[in-house]
Amino acid sequence: MRAGELRLTRAFIHIDRLTHNLRLLQEQVGSRPVWPVIKADAYGHGAPFVAHHLQHLGCDRFCVADVEEAVALSEAGVDATVVVLSATLPEHSEALVAYGCEPVVCTIDMVEALARDAARAGRRVAVHLKVDTGMGRIGIRPDEVPAFLERCRTLPALRVCGLMSHFPRADEADQRYSQKQLEQFHRVVEATKGYGIEFRHMANSAAVFDLPDSYFDAVRPGIALYGLRPSAEIANPRVRALQPVLEWKTRITFLKEVPAGVGLSYGHVFHTPRPSLIATVPLGYADGFNRRLSNGVDLLVHGVRCPQVGHITMDMSLIDVTALRGQVELGDEAVIIGRQRDAELTADELADKLGTISYEVVSAISHRVPRVAVHTD
Repeated sequence: MRAGELRLTRAFIHIDRLTHNLRLLQEQVGSRPVWPVIKADAYGHGAPFVAHHLQHLGCDRFCVADVEEAVALSEAGVDATVVVLSATLPEHSEALVAYGCEPVVCTIDMVEALARDAARAGRRVAVHLKVDTGMGRIGIRPDEVPAFLERCRTLPALRVCGLMSHFPRADEADQRYSQKQLEQFHRVVEATKGYGIEFRHMANSAAVFDLPDSYFDAVRPGIALYGLRPSAEIANPRVRALQPVLEWKTRITFLKEVPAGVGLSYGHVFHTPRPSLIATVPLGYADGFNRRLSNGVDLLVHGVRCPQVGHITMDMSLIDVTALRGQVELGDEAVIIGRQRDAELTADELADKLGTISYEVVSAISHRVPRVAVHTD
C-alpha cells in the first residue's frame, strides 16, 4: 500500500466532469484551440493527470506559471507544448530551451538569453510577446511592440509565435474597461500583421463566456475547466452548466460525548452549549483547511450540515455531530467540498466565508492531500 492510500483526507477529481467542462468551453469558442491553464498544480486538482486526460481529449498546448511547473509536467510524461505565463530571468533560459517550452517574454535581456542558449543547443525557441493593455503586472506597452519585434527579428534562433495580453476585469458585469483593452489589442494585432505571428490570444475563463471578440486564435481558460465560475457576475447562462471537478472529503477518527460548558480545542474559543457528541477528523490548516474558518463553517455527515467547532488545528478539526447521535460511527465520511445525499457544500461557499475567491480555496489544498482520479462510466 502506497503512502497516499493511507491518508484519510483526500481530494477526488471527477474526470468525466473535466471532460464535460472542456467540451462546453470548446463549443463556446468554436474551432479555436483551447489551451488549458494548469498552473498551481491545475488549480489544486493535480496537474499531471489533468494534463494527461486533457491531452487525450485533444489539447496539445498547456499554460503553466513558471519553468519549474513546465519541467514537472515533462518529468510526469506529459508530451505537449507548454507556454510559461510568468516573467522569467535569463538564468532560466537554458532550461526553457532544453525542455522545449514557449516562454512569455517582455524584456530584451530575456529574448537575447533565449536566443543565445537556443543557438548553442542547435535549436530555435518560440516565444509569446506579452503586451500590457491594462493588467499592470508584466508586459510591454502597446507602443513598444514594433521596436521589440524588430529586435527579435535580428535573432535567428528565436521566433515570436504568439502575441498576447490579459484581462483584469473580464469577470465584472460592466465590460467597458475590458472593451477598451480589446480595442488596444486589436490595434496591436493590426500593426503586427507583417511579423508572421501565428497566435494572438487574450481570453481567460471569464472572457470565454462574456467577451467573444477576445477569442482571436486561441483561448486560455483556467478556473472554468475545473467547473468553478470566474465570478457571480458572468452574464452568459452557459456558465451554469459547468460541473465542479473536485470534491474534498475526510473521515471521522474519534467520537466522544462532552458535557455542556466544556471548552474545545486551542484557546477554548468554543464551549459546548449542551451535552454534545463531538467528532474528530484528520483535517487541518496544514491540509489547506483555513484556520480563519474556525467556528464558521459546516461539514456534511450523513447528508446533514454539521458545524465545525473550536479552532481548526494543524492536523485535526472538530465537528458537532450531536444531531446524528445514534447514527454516526467511526470511519464515516465528512465532506468539506462536494455532495453527500441531497446536500452540497461548494468552494464558493468557503470562499465567501473567507472573503476570497474559489481559485484560492482549491489551489490552497495542500500537497499532502492525495488527489484521486474518479472515472464515472
